[in-house]
Amino acid sequence: MSVKKDKQGFTIIEVVLVLAIAGLIFLMVFVALPALQRSQRDTARKNDVSIVSAAITSYSSNNREAFPNTSGLKSYTTDLSENSKDGDGNPNITVNANTGAQTIHPEEGVIVVTQKSVCGESTSSGQELKAGLTRQYTIITKLESGSGAYYCQDN
Repeated sequence: MSVKKDKQGFTIIEVVLVLAIAGLIFLMVFVALPALQRSQRDTARKNDVSIVSAAITSYSSNNREAFPNTSGLKSYTTDLSENSKDGDGNPNITVNANTGAQTIHPEEGVIVVTQKSVCGESTSSGQELKAGLTRQYTIITKLESGSGAYYCQDN
C-alpha cells in the first residue's frame, strides 16, 4: 500500500526566503538611487554651464563684444535645467562684479560668471580663480557629489 501525499502551495520557509531576497533587492536599489540622482543633477549642471558659455558668446557677438551683465545674460540663456533655476523658474545666474584673481563659493544651483579670470584649484573652501586677460571668463557652479566640489569652465 502506498501513501500518496498531495503537496499544495508553498511552505512558510519558502515564502520567507523569497520575501527576504526581494527585500534585499529593494534595499540595494534604494541605497543606490540617491547617488544616481545626484550624479544626474551634476551632469545637468555641467550642461547648464556650457549653455551659459554659449549665451555669453552670443551676447558678445550681438553687442559689439561687450561682456553681459546679469540681466543681459539671463535674457540670452534658454533651456537651463531645473537644477540651475530659482523657485520662480528663472535662470539662477550671477555675473560677478569683481574680476581677476579671487575665490568664489557659489551656492548649490547657482551659476557664477567672472570676467578676466581663468580656473584655478577647486578646494573645499571654494573655487580659486587666477587673473586672466580681458576676453577670458570663468563659469562656476557647485556640484552635489564630491563633498561640495565646484565645477569651473573657462574659455
